[in-house]
Amino acid sequence: MEDVYRRLAHHLDQLPGGFPATDSGVEIRILKRLFTPEEAAAAVHLTLKMEKAETIAARARADPGRFATLLENMAQKGLILRSSKGDVPLYMAAQFMVGIWEYHVNRLDVGLIEDVNTYLPHLLEESWVKPRTKQLRVIPVSASIRAEMQVMPYEVAETLIEGQSKIVVAPCICRKEHAMVGKGCGHPLETCLVFGGSAHYYEQNRIGRPISRQEALSILKEAMEAGLVLQPGNAKKPANICMCCGCCCQILKNLKRLEQPAAAVCASYRAAVDEAACTACGLCETRCHMEAVTVEAVARVDGGRCIGCGVCVATCESGALHLVPKEEDQRWVPPENIARTYLRIASERREKGIS
Repeated sequence: MEDVYRRLAHHLDQLPGGFPATDSGVEIRILKRLFTPEEAAAAVHLTLKMEKAETIAARARADPGRFATLLENMAQKGLILRSSKGDVPLYMAAQFMVGIWEYHVNRLDVGLIEDVNTYLPHLLEESWVKPRTKQLRVIPVSASIRAEMQVMPYEVAETLIEGQSKIVVAPCICRKEHAMVGKGCGHPLETCLVFGGSAHYYEQNRIGRPISRQEALSILKEAMEAGLVLQPGNAKKPANICMCCGCCCQILKNLKRLEQPAAAVCASYRAAVDEAACTACGLCETRCHMEAVTVEAVARVDGGRCIGCGVCVATCESGALHLVPKEEDQRWVPPENIARTYLRIASERREKGIS
């Protein structure tokens, strides 16, 4: 039985998001919590291509009817992805993060939370930090964008939302799981926006609820007022926007442990200070999720830690703080769509020998 979970762990590690092994074996314990042995054996036959159940069943040498039922049950549990072509259901593999973990936002228990919190620092160090391309990127909050800044449409959250025909909102799994173990922060919970085909999956699986563009913009406004960091999917046409805090977000809180978080994010801006205008009020230091700002006589920004989110700029009453573009060779231009993002991540992992 152990072998089937190790095969699944290896299979997940070959996907762009990775699922690296640990000495403790906590990743196997996580899979045992999520997958039955039969489900684990089936999952290794799925790829990142949407396919009919009968095609996957043939590859697995399984009975087509029974295998189709198994795949549908797995999709409903958030273990694999489901779409459709007409009335024909199609299935593909789901990565562990971003993917299986997030799909379990309404199926959490304390044991799973503890194991995942033990594992994610290792996963992020091995499979998130090392590739240059990340699954998410950081864009500035709108209140930090000045008229003279040459901001691209894919860097403006409002523009990304207004271009969507299908939107679902789901609870933030990071803040929800922290609250379940007594470490909640009180920031807004229902803040994860999901678009397009992914939104249909979320709605069908009752992971989130469908909303209008107007409600999505209201949620965005509330999140920005709460000082949350905007992290859309790393593509010009993203499938989601996360609104994150440095205390709960598994990505931000693990980035914060690095000496130079700025080197491990895909972003195009950094904060700068006009020292003559600074009143040393200290609000920017309080609001910074990366501990990039220190205030003594004036505010100072550590460029190695600043991720360019603009959260500190948005409430600087003196106007001393502002965003400036990074050097041209450091500015981030995302791939056109999420499929190309994952292809790029997979290529970078192979080049670095990560998988």
